Amino acid sequence: MNNQYRQDFPIFSSAENKNLVYLDNAATTQRPAQVIAAVTKFYETDNANPLRGLYGLSVRATEVYENARHTAARFIHAAEDCEIIFTRNATESLNLVAYSYGLSTLKAGDEVVVSVMEHHSNLLPWQMACRRTGAKLVFLECDKKTGSIPPEEFTSKIGPQTKIVALAHVSNVLGTTNPIKAVAALAHRFGAVIVVDGAQSAPHLQVDVQNLDVDFFAFSGHKLCAPMGIGVLYAKKRLLENMPPFLTGGEMIEYVTRESATYAELPHKFEAGTVNAAGAAGLAAAIRYIQSVGMKNIIDHDNKLASLMIAGMQSIPGLRILGTTDGTKRCGIVTFTLDGVHPHDMASLLDTDAIAVRAGHHCAQPLMQYMGTPSTARASVYFYNTEDEIAYFIDKLKNVRKEMGYGA
Repeated sequence: MNNQYRQDFPIFSSAENKNLVYLDNAATTQRPAQVIAAVTKFYETDNANPLRGLYGLSVRATEVYENARHTAARFIHAAEDCEIIFTRNATESLNLVAYSYGLSTLKAGDEVVVSVMEHHSNLLPWQMACRRTGAKLVFLECDKKTGSIPPEEFTSKIGPQTKIVALAHVSNVLGTTNPIKAVAALAHRFGAVIVVDGAQSAPHLQVDVQNLDVDFFAFSGHKLCAPMGIGVLYAKKRLLENMPPFLTGGEMIEYVTRESATYAELPHKFEAGTVNAAGAAGLAAAIRYIQSVGMKNIIDHDNKLASLMIAGMQSIPGLRILGTTDGTKRCGIVTFTLDGVHPHDMASLLDTDAIAVRAGHHCAQPLMQYMGTPSTARASVYFYNTEDEIAYFIDKLKNVRKEMGYGA
């Protein structure tokens, strides 16, 4: 892929970010001018409280908001627009499922199956649900060398007691893509539902929730070039219809008395209060932009840059890559350690050369403990990154141990 898209991102041409090499895309992506313009346009020409007013401006704001829902539904191939619930982010989406579906469904003796590689956002809500209901949390372990979960882990731990399987589509640390379709089929065989954290997959893979046959799928806009503060929860309509609302208040009701309330129809039952209409407009613009780039192009570019990065890292003494060294199986995420150098120091040194990488536990401390390292560095790419940036990153990474006093 050439880099015609890079010019669409104002941050890379700003004086404040001269020579920036941004390799923290798994945390958040940058925004193209088209997305920024969509948010600005909403506030300049369409700003009113959606869903409430009968005057023209409010109707127009409602159209912007609901058109964004339609765009999101088509993006992940939902069957109906009402299966798309707007939230603040994937974290809120997963909490919605845990509080609304989990607490109303689980009971003592039930099991919730999660993997050791889960982001805290897809672990803590299930810890909470199990504590409150008496259900048991069961962990799927991954192969420490490849980062993949062996098939026997699924077949031995998903069974008659399983009521919920909560699994990342793509690990934010290992880059592993889990076999969601097969796991969904196994869960359904036992009458369980599958909840998928799609925060890392939606920006990097073709997602078809109907083909995968998932029950819930969550993703964040800010990881796919949309504004912060807008997220999506997909859920099958029949499940949403039977779930109690997560939050209550304005707009999610049909009728209220002193003693009770009748809730609004889907999807508004789950969208209490004034909604983030500008964020939704930005999300729709981001989805259209990504579709113009082409998901196949994004996948190929991710794989190419990750492979170049891994090849360069393998020539650096003392550097260890967590998970597979196959760059085509990492969704553009490469997590690593360097002997004798704390990841925080590594990130700070690279920052002096205008290279932005993430360092820490990446909100996946159980995985870090399992892999035997409390902290790592992570470089993650997207379609606007370049081969020259990867070469520059590797060149500077080679000097880190020397700069820390460990010699060449």
